Amino acid sequence: MRIFVFMRKIPLLLAIASPALLFAQFQQPTDEELKMTSDPKAPGAAAVYLNIDEVTDDEMHFHSFYARIKVLEEKGKKLATVEIPYWHGSFKVTDIKARTIHADGTVVPLEGIPDDLFTAKSGEAQLSRMVFTLPSAEVGSILEYRYELRYEEFLYSSPYWEIQRPYFVHKAHYSFKPAATFRHQNWAPELVTARGGTVNALVWQGLLPVGTELKVDSVWRYVVDLVDIPPAPNEEWMPPIRSYLYRVAFYYSNATDASNFWVTEAKFWTKDVDRFAEPTKPIKDAVAGLIAPGDSDMDKAKKLYKAVQALENTDFSRRKGQSELKQLKVKAAKRAEDTWAQKSGTGNDIALLYLAMLRAAGLTAYDMKVVNRDQGVFDPGYMTFNQFNDDIVLLSTGGNELPLDPGQKMCPFLMLDWKHAGAEGVRQAPNGSALAHSPYQPYAANTLVRSGDLDLDPHGVITGDFRFIMSGQQALYWRQAALKNDVDEVKKQFDNWLATFTPEGTEAHLDHFLGLDDTDANLMAMVNVHGSLGVATARRLLVPGFFFETRGSHPFVGQEKRLEPVDMHYGEQISDQVVYHLPPGFTVEGALQDNRVSWPDHAVMSTKSKMDSGQITVTRTLVRAFTLAKPEEYQDLRGFYQKVAAADQQQLVLTTTPAAKGN
Repeated sequence: MRIFVFMRKIPLLLAIASPALLFAQFQQPTDEELKMTSDPKAPGAAAVYLNIDEVTDDEMHFHSFYARIKVLEEKGKKLATVEIPYWHGSFKVTDIKARTIHADGTVVPLEGIPDDLFTAKSGEAQLSRMVFTLPSAEVGSILEYRYELRYEEFLYSSPYWEIQRPYFVHKAHYSFKPAATFRHQNWAPELVTARGGTVNALVWQGLLPVGTELKVDSVWRYVVDLVDIPPAPNEEWMPPIRSYLYRVAFYYSNATDASNFWVTEAKFWTKDVDRFAEPTKPIKDAVAGLIAPGDSDMDKAKKLYKAVQALENTDFSRRKGQSELKQLKVKAAKRAEDTWAQKSGTGNDIALLYLAMLRAAGLTAYDMKVVNRDQGVFDPGYMTFNQFNDDIVLLSTGGNELPLDPGQKMCPFLMLDWKHAGAEGVRQAPNGSALAHSPYQPYAANTLVRSGDLDLDPHGVITGDFRFIMSGQQALYWRQAALKNDVDEVKKQFDNWLATFTPEGTEAHLDHFLGLDDTDANLMAMVNVHGSLGVATARRLLVPGFFFETRGSHPFVGQEKRLEPVDMHYGEQISDQVVYHLPPGFTVEGALQDNRVSWPDHAVMSTKSKMDSGQITVTRTLVRAFTLAKPEEYQDLRGFYQKVAAADQQQLVLTTTPAAKGN
């Protein structure tokens, strides 16, 4: 639930009827619903929504939600756990009612008190979650629940309807009654934005199925009724799916034109940035102690980057509470100097501190606020600045503009986390602010080299070692994992990752990392491997040609059609070199064919093998120079990976002479 506007005056009118009376009431299930074991409208579904009813009334200051769900498979039981996010203090979750109806008609009501859990804090606002689990849920059950969300009379809160869900919806009803002054599209002088601007419009934006309309009824309620809503797409390597789903978002605004909105909001934003990142005396003093008069611009930028990266980034650790800050005699960060004083801050606080330091050092630098690509896609028609998540810094020097990501702990200088590369956002510029797009990282910056030696015995048993050398995004991922977890947990996660591509019958385990704390160096993982790899016959030993491709887990090969774009996060280059040391007396009877598979201007895979006395060396390199692909490009993309999968099925055929066999 999003808070958008405040009332200048508290209304004198009192609600006549309780909002709870407006809730959809519990329904008696039909015999067909109770006996349902599958749904012809949703073949193979683990669950389906029978009904959804969502009502918001901004005059009576309440929001209600009602759902009936049929559980068809074990996986569908997870819907028995319900989470209700809300802003603690201004909002209150009330009138929770829930029950489970078994296939035989037995009713098990919800008892006990739901859990009220803290999630996060933004300024003075605390985001919490009310969590409850419907009792005795089992395959065949109907889950039915409702709740009410009340909010303060001096607040107005417009709804965001998530119409398309992970499971098929048979019937849904959505209703929104806006503030009284907007029922006839009149100007509303008593409503103001958080910045104090006068609200003069109710705007809605979204995506609805073809043939479905948002209607306004006789009492100025906005209403949508839908049937047979398909489930949200679930395709591998999708962009954040929420941006592509059926949805409707309402919001009170002081702008009706998107272009004017972004110009106005960008001006407010850049003033806030400059105020926070002002190079005050404490910042200038700190910078003077970190750089030398003879340093070049790049030397200054690197030294200051290293200094802010060394601070505690609370996105990867525990954020200090008010009592702890008071005890430490530091205050919550309202300016860059506060972040420097307490030697810690959020990623965005640290990014703006770095901006302040660059400016204090006499360098030209700008802030850019981007949409985190792992969370959403920018929609310029959706007039809310809340779309933007994270700050990066643009350093202008030597005629070039260099994007930097100081708010990402362990992110090397001159590199962006993939979530911030190729991301849309708003940026500061010499002549104001503008919508912009951050650059993608080149594929050559993201490399994974897997090299190793494997000893084979006559029965196909292997032992050996691998060295994984990582730069770019893979190295950043594991370095950040080490910040959030202890050594044993990181090793466990790395081993689980290894298990996804090492051959069946073999085991691979991380021994140790090298360079885990040094972002200026490549990250190296030392891996031990053992197990049974080959298939032995009377005179032959059959061994997979490409060690890491034997599981056949190539993406897209099994998916004939594509509905959504492909987002592979970043381009990369993966190179493998495996030396097989043959058993005594064995030679290579069937060598691997050198191969090259290409999707012009997008990706290429090449393989080679080289035979020497007692060993064969197999190399494979896959270069993926693209990050995104449109649905209309999917057949070309799939064709490439199908050819790669076919090439990766080759086997080494090793043979032994009868004399060697008799030894």
